[in-house]
Amino acid sequence: MFTGLIEEVGSVISSRSSGGGVRLVVRAPHICKGTQLGDSININGACQTVVEITTDTFSVDTVEETLKKTNLGSFKSGTPVNLERALLPASRMGGHFVLGHIDTVGKILSLRQLQSSILIKISFDISFAKYIIPVGSIAVDGISLTVAETTDDNFTVAIIPHTYKNTNLVSKNVGDGVNLEFDVLGKYVLNSINPRGSGKITEDWLKEMGF
Repeated sequence: MFTGLIEEVGSVISSRSSGGGVRLVVRAPHICKGTQLGDSININGACQTVVEITTDTFSVDTVEETLKKTNLGSFKSGTPVNLERALLPASRMGGHFVLGHIDTVGKILSLRQLQSSILIKISFDISFAKYIIPVGSIAVDGISLTVAETTDDNFTVAIIPHTYKNTNLVSKNVGDGVNLEFDVLGKYVLNSINPRGSGKITEDWLKEMGF
């Protein structure tokens, strides 16, 4: 489990095919301190397992399912990536519960500089609309953010300068893909009140439930 607070922006050293997946090597001197083989590291929001490690690099094997649902398959040498190690029992929960299980890849529609923040509008597949609400939590490339506005197929987040400068957002452009993980607590609540999975509370459903 993670918090969505980025510890370091690493740099992809190499990305090469390995079976049906990809072996990624990432340079991250800070993250590598104290990290061991088998540890979990969140890369752009996707939970990955360390399979090799040196003093300043670590390697992970990204499987087909992850490549299908994330932007990890687009990495090349020099790509900046957001990194976070798994929570320790004594860690402060400064963000929100992030599992590292990507739901879908969104696309940046616009970046707008305001006086004290940057507004980023991101589109997503309309089938995920039920998981996102204004002022709710969302992880964008592993960063814990708050939804400022939302429509059926896009949402806007406001980024403070510190977050913008200390994550890979500073290198993002309109049209770039970002990994999205919707709030897991919302998913469980939605499933518990409507286990059939439509995500909609209708008049017929309320009657069925005895209301």
